[in-house]
Amino acid sequence: MPAAAASEPTGNAPGNGQTFLSPDQRRDAWQRLGNEQFDVIVIGGGIVGAGAALDAATRGLKVALVEARDFASGTSSRSSKMFHGGLRYLEQLEFGLVREALHERELSLTTLAPHLVKPLPFLFPLTNRWWERPYIAAGIFLYDQLGGAKSVPAQKHLTRSGALRLSPGLKRSSLVGGIRYYDTVVDDARHTMTVARTAAHYGAVVRTSTQVVALLREGDRVTGVRVRDSEDGEVTEVSGHVVVNATGVWTDEIQALSKQRGRFRVRASKGVHIVVPRDRVVSEVAIILRTEKSVLFVIPWGTHWIIGTTDTDWNLDLAHPAATKADIDYILGHVNKVLATPLTHDDIDGVYAGLRPLLAGESEETSKLSREHAVAVPSPGLVAIAGGKYTTYRVMAEDAIDAAAEFIPTRVAPSITEKVPLMGADGYFALVNQTGSVGSHYGLHPYRVRHLLDRYGSLIGEVLKLADDKPELLGPITDAPVYLKVEAAYAAAAEGALHLEDILARRMRISIEYPHRGVDCAREVAEVVAPILGWSAEDVDREVKTYQARVEAEVRSQTQPDDASADALRAAAPEARAEILEPVPLT
Repeated sequence: MPAAAASEPTGNAPGNGQTFLSPDQRRDAWQRLGNEQFDVIVIGGGIVGAGAALDAATRGLKVALVEARDFASGTSSRSSKMFHGGLRYLEQLEFGLVREALHERELSLTTLAPHLVKPLPFLFPLTNRWWERPYIAAGIFLYDQLGGAKSVPAQKHLTRSGALRLSPGLKRSSLVGGIRYYDTVVDDARHTMTVARTAAHYGAVVRTSTQVVALLREGDRVTGVRVRDSEDGEVTEVSGHVVVNATGVWTDEIQALSKQRGRFRVRASKGVHIVVPRDRVVSEVAIILRTEKSVLFVIPWGTHWIIGTTDTDWNLDLAHPAATKADIDYILGHVNKVLATPLTHDDIDGVYAGLRPLLAGESEETSKLSREHAVAVPSPGLVAIAGGKYTTYRVMAEDAIDAAAEFIPTRVAPSITEKVPLMGADGYFALVNQTGSVGSHYGLHPYRVRHLLDRYGSLIGEVLKLADDKPELLGPITDAPVYLKVEAAYAAAAEGALHLEDILARRMRISIEYPHRGVDCAREVAEVVAPILGWSAEDVDREVKTYQARVEAEVRSQTQPDDASADALRAAAPEARAEILEPVPLT
């Protein structure tokens, strides 16, 4: 039997942790939150909050991580899907940020998350015959020297014919040559969830649908949080030596609960991406294009391309930023300048919008705001972290817990997350070499096995074991055949998914990878997970209708001319988490 098949799902892990974020674990976590004293309470289940929980747990601290909605339900599921150094930041002379990000990229690519972070060749088309090649080449050379060319090849210069061999879909007139270089791609939502799950593995109490509605105090000292279950409205209080606010674009809202002014402000910048079928753009490599404001990426994503992004101020609903027709037209207009066969609205299978949490104050233009992060202590017992970029999450988390250590009465060990692979990383490379034998054991095509390995790594045995007594789970989802039914089951049984939206939009990417955006398979997936989540027939109907309403609202909003009208349509859709509230300060 291959090694992967020997993996058994278990409830407990070293450090009294949980390997499965299951319904049982969720009930247990609620009791623990209300009854135990924690060293660190982390608010926010995005990449920085998950990273902070992992950092603290692996230092031996007692940690609670609470998230109002789902892991990565905000910014961390709506990025450009790149774990990159930030080539464009060299022009802004942010050499330290680029060096730091490239170091983190290398760590994840080789050690921390090789099953989730993958190398990706890029083409930089050159449009000026004289000055651009030496200018861009110097920048990419510096990128390579700062750490970009360790586990990936260095840059390669191309003639126009050489560049067009890599990307035949480009107009011949759109370039005079090109430079090929390497970066990486990541499924951001799965990566964030895996970081949170790894924190739970090392002992953190991790719970989603758990909204902070107040900060608790003793005098001027923050001593914990009041939380409300976003599913049933139940309330409890959680005690901790220090609270870490890692809520991204919600930083100011959580800070307001303290009734004290924060040390910095966070400004939301909206970034929109479109998703088109792979055959619409003929290219063997990703493409990076300069625009008048920033850059535009064309990134391979399974059987699709992700194209984006925009960069505009957003002052409306933080939970559900809406893409407009103007945003989509902007992306199409820029990418069509270089494509031999232009894209149209009819080519688009998916659209998503996310909000970058930028530190306010440096510039009036969001595209020029710094991606450096900041850590502050706005009041005793409360640490806030914001800014930064996805790639540097581990450094941000380390800095946040270093600041939090001041309020913890026992000695706090230094960070060790540089040496802690995420769940699924250990054994991944060996299993890739066993793809054929794993497939033979389960009766799966090697393509399916590789797909699973690149999503679950060495946890593939846990996933497939769920089909031992239900072999029908090894069949594909009818209207989303890239995925197996067992993946939906595993999302509910082990990955903390509580609603259809969690599964179709984040554990799997059906909501952006199929023209129906998940509507056509919503009921099938709901019926797979219903026994695991304890759903009745009425619950299944409600989940399907809520998801359908979400998709309808998003699709309609994407036809609107401006943010206000798009937001009004999107915000009118029902919440999957019926008890979610606006935070209410203590009186």
